[in-house]
Amino acid sequence: MKRSRFSEEQIIGILKEHEAGVSVVDLCRKHGVSDASIYNWKARFGGMDVSEARRLKALEDENTRLKRLLADAMLDNAALKDLGGKEMVTPAAKRKAVARLKEGFGMSERRACKAIGGCRMTVRYETSRPDDRELRARMKAIAQERRRFGYRRLLVMLRREGLVVNHKKLFRLYREEKLAVRRRGGRKRAIGTRAPMLVPLRPDERWSLDFVSDQLTDGRRLRILAVVDDCTRECLVLIVDTSLSGMRVARELDRLITERGRPRMIVSDNGSEFTSNAILAWADQNRVEWHYIAPGKPMQNGFIESFNGRLRDELLNETLFTSQAQARVAIALWRADYNTARTHSQIAWQTPAEFASTFNPRRSLALRYAKGSAPAPVASPAQQGKTHAGNELKTG
Repeated sequence: MKRSRFSEEQIIGILKEHEAGVSVVDLCRKHGVSDASIYNWKARFGGMDVSEARRLKALEDENTRLKRLLADAMLDNAALKDLGGKEMVTPAAKRKAVARLKEGFGMSERRACKAIGGCRMTVRYETSRPDDRELRARMKAIAQERRRFGYRRLLVMLRREGLVVNHKKLFRLYREEKLAVRRRGGRKRAIGTRAPMLVPLRPDERWSLDFVSDQLTDGRRLRILAVVDDCTRECLVLIVDTSLSGMRVARELDRLITERGRPRMIVSDNGSEFTSNAILAWADQNRVEWHYIAPGKPMQNGFIESFNGRLRDELLNETLFTSQAQARVAIALWRADYNTARTHSQIAWQTPAEFASTFNPRRSLALRYAKGSAPAPVASPAQQGKTHAGNELKTG
């Protein structure tokens, strides 16, 4: 892989200049790079400091080493697929598989045995068992006549005919001839209609994601990533930057999960950032169900759409941002006010932080101390078998 002539520290320094207001054209002229390089650096290192970049570099080196190990595993996987993908249990099947790998892929006997998980002694072993042709032929004839008979019934009938055989040996021959009786399938039942997506009843059951667009006074584009908890109506994070890629979204979600915990479901639209390979890999790795709304149906994600309307009406349409740093500070202050001071009509006119504290008594106590006093709680913790006054949730 071609090595960059800029270190991670230099790249982050260039991005800091861009955040300070230097245009991409000026940066390209100053450092002798193309605008594509600037945007690639933003997607990879946007919002990071030097320590995080070094950690990312270490992870990339580890990833390179794992790729080298993966190359051998992929060759073994391709060889196993050529074998048909069936599990090889018997020694005879393993001998045939090793011979095929040696002939078709040029593998050594040691490598082929390692690929199929076999032993070289098993491959080299030469059987001395008799072929039992007469017994096999009679067993197959009875099985064709009595198609629903298992090996135990066949053993009884063979013994009646005077053929003495051990039940273990008969079972081995029975499997080798593939005479196993298939079980009959059960009656098919109707699956039923799919249930609609319900309103979450606990925090972190479902998060909603969306982008909000704005611009600075100099015309530069500004994008805001908003994440909302659909149960408590809290704004979990507001990420501000000139561009936000799917890789950056995955990284910010990792930070949020570290602070708050993993959600059960995330809801978003079908934007390119949310359908990118980075997001698909992140959702699979973190085992989070990602639900995409139908195209052209924004009200299927009504919680985040309502929040976006409040954000645009109360802040974005009322404020002129001269720099990206000013926008981040103003939006962070608005988010804190939204969570701790602004009441919400759908949660009995409580603030999102107060409503969230009803699910966690410790969080409620910390909120009261943060305000400098300890008044009577808005909603007391639920007792065993009783109901909340504010959110109609039952515990126990």
